[in-house]
Amino acid sequence: MPATVIVGLQWGDEGKGKTTDVLAEQTAMVVRYQGGDNAGHTVVLGNEVFKLHLVPSGVLYPHIVSVIGPGVVVNPATLIDELDGLSARGVDVARVRVSRSAHVVMPYHIALDRALEMRLAGEAVGTTHRGIGPAYSDRALRIGLRMEDLLDPQRFRHKLARTLPDKNAGLARTEGMPQFEVDELADKAAEWGRRLRPHMADTTWLVQDALARGEQVLLEGAQGTLLDIDHGSYPYVTSSSPVAGGACTGGGIGPLQVDEVIGVMKAYSTRVGSGPYPTELTDEIGKGIAQRGREVGTTTGRPRRVGWFDAVSLRYAVAVNSVSSIMLNKLDILSGIDEILLCVAYDVDGERVDSWPSSADVLARATPIYERFPGWGEEIHGVRALADLPENARRYVAVLEDLAGVPIVLISVGPERSQTIERAARPLRRGVARPPSTAGVHPA
Repeated sequence: MPATVIVGLQWGDEGKGKTTDVLAEQTAMVVRYQGGDNAGHTVVLGNEVFKLHLVPSGVLYPHIVSVIGPGVVVNPATLIDELDGLSARGVDVARVRVSRSAHVVMPYHIALDRALEMRLAGEAVGTTHRGIGPAYSDRALRIGLRMEDLLDPQRFRHKLARTLPDKNAGLARTEGMPQFEVDELADKAAEWGRRLRPHMADTTWLVQDALARGEQVLLEGAQGTLLDIDHGSYPYVTSSSPVAGGACTGGGIGPLQVDEVIGVMKAYSTRVGSGPYPTELTDEIGKGIAQRGREVGTTTGRPRRVGWFDAVSLRYAVAVNSVSSIMLNKLDILSGIDEILLCVAYDVDGERVDSWPSSADVLARATPIYERFPGWGEEIHGVRALADLPENARRYVAVLEDLAGVPIVLISVGPERSQTIERAARPLRRGVARPPSTAGVHPA
């Protein structure tokens, strides 16, 4: 059984957590492949709301192995708190696994993140101050600390002593930033290692063995396509690759093992942080969407910027991710709006632009070209069949599907699992032969 990648098609916060949760019932494993605790997924089960930051959304199913892959950067303190919090609410976390190869977000990474944003002042990227960028920077510089290092206190102390003076020197450039001691951090790391040892594994082989057994594997990203370090509106992006290709490197699979890429998008758009946003709404309509949609960051609590749907970026996201089908979330939030605008192109310096620009400077000069559609007044939270949606809602979905060029197979009309319309079967991109079994031929 090949793997399925779930990828955000907008600026993040598209509802990937619900998408994973809806699809996970028939799945054996859910793998988080990039990002850190700078993003989160919200899953609603009845009256309970779960906010997940590092642990994959599949953890709420008792049969699923939840994997934090090597492409994720992990704050051990956050992970321990999250595991303890889930356990206190009756969720079994014994099947959560974290890659020994995943890099560690250290306290000095968080301080360095804050210091850099302070120095950038008015040109700050708008990070979450969670230390994600500095941790990925250390990984690229080959001076990072990995989860496996937490299991060997002597090796950890040696590596830390080699790099910490440079970190402290960098922090000293910004007034008010702390300095860190080797002994204190090494003691913390030893405790993190003791707590997390039962959850650590060579997750690449866990995933490969699951695929070899014919089990279904879901891979979920944390942020959206437009925040990708290579394909987003640089520099207002994240520090990793949320696109579907990132699932291979960050999850430990090969491209031929992916047979389905499910894109996730909202019926409107949002983004958090700085950067150009052509369809942003700052009027009462935008405020109403934000209020009804509860558009507040799962991890940061920051209000999300709200805008009309952008089909220019959608076409780009579908292309770079090889999307095979789409889940459309939060259609219900548009109920009650008399007229819905949909961006189909940009005007840049007096010329019509139909393709997503690679330059954030160009995007900042883009004025949206809108098509207008009549809205609907009916509440649709209780709708479970496409035919029962208001005619104007069905027409809006059909237009989005036509602009995407791939089928919208699932439509969410509320936050719970049951508030989902199955519109069509999910098409696969191609048949993929099962990989040969690897059980027993790799290190434990």
